[in-house]
Amino acid sequence: MKHLLSFMLIVTVTIAACGSPAPTTGSEPVTLTVFAASSLTDAFTEIGAAFETANPGITVTFNFAGSQALRTQIEEGAPVDVFASANTKEMDTLVSNGFIEQGTPLLFLTNKLVVILPADNPAGIASLEDLAKPGTKLVFAAEEVPVGNYSRQALELMNATYGADFKDKVIANIVSNEDNVKQVLAKVQLGEADAGIVYTSDAVAAPELQNIEIPVEMNVFAKYPIAALNESAHAEVSEAFIAYVLSEEGQTVLAKWGFGPKP
Repeated sequence: MKHLLSFMLIVTVTIAACGSPAPTTGSEPVTLTVFAASSLTDAFTEIGAAFETANPGITVTFNFAGSQALRTQIEEGAPVDVFASANTKEMDTLVSNGFIEQGTPLLFLTNKLVVILPADNPAGIASLEDLAKPGTKLVFAAEEVPVGNYSRQALELMNATYGADFKDKVIANIVSNEDNVKQVLAKVQLGEADAGIVYTSDAVAAPELQNIEIPVEMNVFAKYPIAALNESAHAEVSEAFIAYVLSEEGQTVLAKWGFGPKP
């Protein structure tokens, strides 16, 4: 019987990786816990639902937050099966500290930055240069949050075009530093800021907002890794979920929500 169950798990993982249903008839129900960067909320919610449909008996639960906060929760003992980060720093830290096996994290998508504005754009912001105008209310993610760090890197690149003090002027206009990118999005949606910097995927999820593109030479492209935790209670199902994210079906969903292809 033990060999039969092992065979069933192998079949389940193989079929799920191909994006086809993986029946779990005769197996105990499984709840897979996935910790994922806030920017993945919309895409992963859709992917999770599709994975559940393809794998009866499996329920996927998500915890979406800033990657740095998720890493801390994992280090403090939170039970997690899969971690998907918006940067490599948090993943590398977990690998170094023995929570994730060396060599297992996989880069599964890219993302880039965009400036978002309220639908009515009350501050009349028309260009990146306007972010430095005195009195402009900006909301960013905090510097320790991946998107907040990327945003400040982009400002450094903008100095070459708009002047050596451009970054300092923009930073002086920040009225709030948020814990994750969805909080930045929410503040702009509520009209509590004149502008913010988020990922393209977040702008796609909020089509009512205006946005200003950041040229490639001034942009910072995020690379997202994903991996199973060493202490996952459902190792085979974790690998099946990761395979689904990397599959054509998973990548199609990610592209729909504005993410770039895996590097």
